[in-house]
Amino acid sequence: MRVALFIPCYIDQFYPQVAIATLQLLEKLGVSVEFPINQTCCGQPMANAGFEVMTKDVNELFIDNFNEFDFIVSPSGSCVLHVKHHLKSVSRHEQAKIIQNRTYELTEFLTDILKITALNSRFPYAVGLHQSCHGQRGLMLSQMSEIVGPAFSKAEVLLNMVEDLRLISLDRKDECCGFGGTFCVTEEAVSVKMGKDRVKDHLAHGVEVITGSDMSCLMHMEGILRRQGSHVKVAHIAEILNATS
Repeated sequence: MRVALFIPCYIDQFYPQVAIATLQLLEKLGVSVEFPINQTCCGQPMANAGFEVMTKDVNELFIDNFNEFDFIVSPSGSCVLHVKHHLKSVSRHEQAKIIQNRTYELTEFLTDILKITALNSRFPYAVGLHQSCHGQRGLMLSQMSEIVGPAFSKAEVLLNMVEDLRLISLDRKDECCGFGGTFCVTEEAVSVKMGKDRVKDHLAHGVEVITGSDMSCLMHMEGILRRQGSHVKVAHIAEILNATS
């Protein structure tokens, strides 16, 4: 199978180590990965700001870059959700639909497609898992607390495979961190207060590292932690699953 790695622009610019960890992890699991070199932003920032009509050229470029692959994998639930729900093309409607169905968030790909049952990784720290809204409520990567049904979390399944990792239970494990893309700009005060509440829950339970599937949410909480002078770190789940010590 041909697998393409889709790296969101903010990861490419600010957290390239997450892209590297994703590539290394997939290769360790026997996946041959290709990186379309001409890929750019998926158009989510424009769409979230109310300018989805302006994403036409971005959509066409995305189709050009990823049309030939069996799977498109990305370490970002929010970008994957955008592609799966908003990738459009008037002239290549069927190709857009095929790409939407072939695009997967990393933990989703590992659990649902590769169906891995073991990892050769070690991370000896107390870890708090942040369930990002796009992944949980859009991609259904984990159960929502307001739903009466069996609990599940694809990220938790993977983290529990990591040697020496202590996954910490939180009081409000699926509460929003307040990032919300452009929300953190247009509603800065509310966003910061939500982020502080989310961080407080992790700190109260002795978490050493906060992880999740969206680096955007982790970036928001990382800024709050730094301003508070906290020694708690953030790490994308790909970095933890790829860790060996």
